[in-house]
Amino acid sequence: MKTITTKIKEVEDDNSPRPGRSMERAAMKKPVLLTLVIALGLLSVLFPVRQVAHAQGNTGKDFVPPLVFQGAAPAAEPVQIIQNTVDAFRAALGNPNNGNNPPPLDRKGRREINWDGVGSPTNTTPPVTPFNTFLDTRGAQFTTPGIGLSQATPQGLAVLFNNPNYETDFSTFSAFRLFTPVGSNITEALFFVPNTNGAVAATVRGFGAVFTDIDHPDGSGPGKKKGNRGASTLMEYFDADGKLLFSSFVPASPGDGSLSFFGIMFDDALIARVRITTGDVAPGPDDDEKHDIVMMDDFIYSEPQPLN
Repeated sequence: MKTITTKIKEVEDDNSPRPGRSMERAAMKKPVLLTLVIALGLLSVLFPVRQVAHAQGNTGKDFVPPLVFQGAAPAAEPVQIIQNTVDAFRAALGNPNNGNNPPPLDRKGRREINWDGVGSPTNTTPPVTPFNTFLDTRGAQFTTPGIGLSQATPQGLAVLFNNPNYETDFSTFSAFRLFTPVGSNITEALFFVPNTNGAVAATVRGFGAVFTDIDHPDGSGPGKKKGNRGASTLMEYFDADGKLLFSSFVPASPGDGSLSFFGIMFDDALIARVRITTGDVAPGPDDDEKHDIVMMDDFIYSEPQPLN
């Protein structure tokens, strides 16, 4: 059996003073990211990324920053590179995967959504918001300020957005479908106790997502021209009072169809809402030196806990 090794390190903004090892966790107003690097064999299989994360809002002495799980790999690399990071996140959240089952009595385990099991796995679902397909069964509701949210294969995305390039721009982590907002690049997740049809608000310890085709800010990679874009895909985590707990850009990788993963886990169920900004513009335009178009795949989160 191969061994998965882990290493925790701190990454700071290049323009920020580097805190010493004795830095107290309470000093969270400085940009800081606790990164959990997951590798199978050599750590070099993970592509280095530059990003800034902020733990904000609840930054008192009792605030404990989360563990961060992240990775990125181009489409030419085996999916196993991302699979290792996803599996480490799953293990941290705990077993079992509760699927569509009612909440376990101990409220342990996790929920997952891969967008492939509702109706035909190759059909495109009409855009809708709120997206309540998994509200009762898995305790998650998704909204967008745009037209709606849709599930589609890469081929379906090409039709949905009237852009034939989308058929080859994106790849899937779990076949066949991806998840995307329409008319916006913002998706928000809210949590509820499963089997209550949204009647009991909830919080989770951790939430992570797989993305496809997050390009490097400098536009590097096959088929890409150098541009002036910044990092494009952002994860923001909020508590029940609407305070920002943590935010970070998702790591990028060169070329079309790359895969990325980003997730965090707190010791306690603090996360009531997650806002995901995918790419720097709503889907529709070409994914080129001017725009970074990004799609989402699997969502993974801890078993929702009732909000007291």
